[in-house]
Amino acid sequence: MPEALPDLLHADGVLFDLDGVLTPTAEVHMRAWKVVFDDVFARWGITPAYSDADYFDFVDGKKRYDGVASLMQSRNVEVPWGDVDDDPAAETICGIGNRKNAAFAVSLRSEGIAPYPGSLALVEKLHAAGVPLGVVSSSKNAEEVLGAAGLRDFFRIVVDGVVAERDGLASKPAADMFAAGAAALGVDPARSVAVEDATSGAASAAAAGFATVVGVDRGTGADALRDAGATVVVDDLDVFLSETRTENPETA
Repeated sequence: MPEALPDLLHADGVLFDLDGVLTPTAEVHMRAWKVVFDDVFARWGITPAYSDADYFDFVDGKKRYDGVASLMQSRNVEVPWGDVDDDPAAETICGIGNRKNAAFAVSLRSEGIAPYPGSLALVEKLHAAGVPLGVVSSSKNAEEVLGAAGLRDFFRIVVDGVVAERDGLASKPAADMFAAGAAALGVDPARSVAVEDATSGAASAAAAGFATVVGVDRGTGADALRDAGATVVVDDLDVFLSETRTENPETA
């Protein structure tokens, strides 16, 4: 029997992760990380080799430098943190992170990005119904990605890696980013919905008090998302289109 889906139109607000939820930028991120980590692991003789499982276990959903540090710790490799302004060639946590970001930016600007059709359709429907919408993303590229995908105008607030660094917000899975998103949107997490594709993000939303956490399984695994805090797991957000009505619930 299919899982019962929450009625998003009756939520105080809906807060979406970006990469892997609204846009397939997770795939661009994965390719960029693989290029960088394959090179670092080969040159430093780090084993076992970097894999897609490493992305989901140690990098996905986290702020960029925290993801690098988490992966290196998994291999018991000590790397100096460095500084956020480190040259991408620097052999530091920040340098490796900046190297990856440079590869991501080149790919984004050369290839562009389009939203997942189901995600776009749901966002359009919720926006038309007057449901407050926001984005909570660990990426420092969130504003650029939203603009490139033609999505920015749908969202009242964006809490991203730039905001997290400015305000000292801890990386997902800590509650900080989703709690800040709810506060910025002016909604109660207990009556709102978070939408995530990463275990770290699902855990962050659950820790922030979101009673409804929708996990979008783009490869992480339904069980892993549920274990992290997702209350319902779907393969694509288009499943909500037949479950939502276009009228505002306050006037229905």
